Amino acid sequence: MSAITSRERRERRAALFFLAPDAIGLTVFVAIPMLLSVVLGFFWIDGFGNFDFIGLDNYVRMVKDPQFWSSAKVTLIYLVVLVPLIFVVGLGLALLVQQKFPAVGVIRSALFLPYVISIVVVSMVWQFMLTDRTGVIATLLSKIGIDGLSFLGDPKLALGTVIAVTIWLQMGYYMIIFLAGLQDIPTEYYEAARIDGASARQRFRRITMPLLAPTNFFVLLTSMVAVVTGGLDMIFVLTSGGPANSTSLLIFYIYQQAFLFGDLGYAAAVGSVLVLFLLIFSAAMFLATRGGRFSNDD
Repeated sequence: MSAITSRERRERRAALFFLAPDAIGLTVFVAIPMLLSVVLGFFWIDGFGNFDFIGLDNYVRMVKDPQFWSSAKVTLIYLVVLVPLIFVVGLGLALLVQQKFPAVGVIRSALFLPYVISIVVVSMVWQFMLTDRTGVIATLLSKIGIDGLSFLGDPKLALGTVIAVTIWLQMGYYMIIFLAGLQDIPTEYYEAARIDGASARQRFRRITMPLLAPTNFFVLLTSMVAVVTGGLDMIFVLTSGGPANSTSLLIFYIYQQAFLFGDLGYAAAVGSVLVLFLLIFSAAMFLATRGGRFSNDD
C-alpha cells in the first residue's frame, strides 16, 4: 500500500509540474487582464493616466449606443455563419485527406500552410486580389462577363468576403484537428459495420459522428472563441470595419474606442460584456453536450 501511495504522490507532483507553466500563463495573460478589464469598465480613463470612477455609466452608454448594437449584430451574423462553415469544411477536408492516395501528404501540407502565414500578410494578399477592377479576381470575372462587383466596397458583399477569406485561412488548422480525431477511431468498428452491410452514410452517422463527438465539441468551442475574439487584423487590413460599418465586429469596435478615440474605460466595459458572453455561451455548450459526450455513457 505504501508503494502505491508513493507512486501516486510522484504522479501528482509530475502532473503539477507539467500543468504549472500553463496555469501561470493563463493567470498572468488571461485571468488578470480579464479582471482588470472588468474593474476599468467602471472608470472614465483618458489615456493619460487620469482615472475617474463613474460606476455603471459606461454600461448605460453601451445600452444606448446604436454603434454597439450594430457591431453586436454583425458579430452575431459572423459567428452564426462562420462557425458552422468552418466545422463542415474542416471535417470534409479531414475525411478527404484521410484517404490513401498519391501526394496526400503534400495536399495536407498545402491546406495547412495558410494557417501558419501571418494574418496581416494573408489579408494584404487577398486585398490585392480583391481590389475593384484591377484585382486578380475582378480581372478573371470580367473575362466571363461579370463586372461591377466590389467585394470589399459593397456592404452586401464585404462581410461574406471576409468570411470566405477567414475560412480559407483557418480550414487547414481544423482539418488537422478533425484528422487526429478520425485517426483515433478504431478501424475494427468500420470493418464490423461493412460485414454487417452498413453503407458509407450509415457508418458515418452511426460510428464516425458519435465517436468524433469530443473533437466536434472542441472545434465548435475553439472556433467560436476564435471568431468572436479574433479577426481584428484581417478586418483592419481588408475593410477597416467598412463599408458603412458592415464588417465592424465587436472586437474592432473595442479597438476603435480604445486606440482611436482614447476611451479606454468604455472599451474595457464592452470587452467585459464580450468576455461574459463567451463564458456564458461556453458554459451552456459544455453543459448541453456534457463536455462533448452527446450520448449517454451507457
